[in-house]
Amino acid sequence: MSITATEISTGETARADRAGTATAQETAASKPSFLPLILDVAVPVGSYYLLKNGFGTSTMAALGWSSVVPAVRTVWGVVKERKFNALAALILFVNVVGLALSLVAGDPRLMLAKDSGVSSAIGIGILVSVKLGRPMMTQGMKPFLVKGDAARAAAWDRLAAGSEAFRKAERTFSLVWGTVLLGECVARVVGAYTLPIDTMVWLGTVVMIASMALAFFLSGRFAVVPMEKMLERELAAGSGTHS
Repeated sequence: MSITATEISTGETARADRAGTATAQETAASKPSFLPLILDVAVPVGSYYLLKNGFGTSTMAALGWSSVVPAVRTVWGVVKERKFNALAALILFVNVVGLALSLVAGDPRLMLAKDSGVSSAIGIGILVSVKLGRPMMTQGMKPFLVKGDAARAAAWDRLAAGSEAFRKAERTFSLVWGTVLLGECVARVVGAYTLPIDTMVWLGTVVMIASMALAFFLSGRFAVVPMEKMLERELAAGSGTHS
């Protein structure tokens, strides 16, 4: 039985279509999951500064309107997806704390101390998420380690499911950030009530910057670097299995 040119062409077209579909699916799967960070963090924070500094609205109005997206995301996750959106809930909680603190006025030392309220709210939220076994900072770290690669994402999932060392490093990342932010709050409150006001006005910013630098260093040293090495080993092991 002979094979016609039409049959050959049809078979090649079908294979090309399947290959194209597989490539499109792999590309879609490999895209980094930055959307939650954009919706839950960038949008509310950006809208707050846009409303306050760009449009000249009051602090309370800017905080209120910038809370709409995280509030909707939190309720939507619970009602429709049966899932608690911890990152959106944290931003909403921070905005509520900011609204409450915006009512504080009068004592200059209290005004300095209240600036640390947001840091303490974020720090407590992160530490609670670690205690509950759902470290919140993972949502911000994972896209940068996975780098939009499907193989790295699969390796992450395997390690998260089967490696206690990997899960410990994941918890450590959030634990470091939560502890440092809470420590920054304590340091600024103590400074507000023990140091001269003029000193604390500039020292508060120095403490905040130093805290961020410390958190980046410690979380990188004790969490990100070990997790990157484990991912590379898992990728190498996976490549050896399939070769």
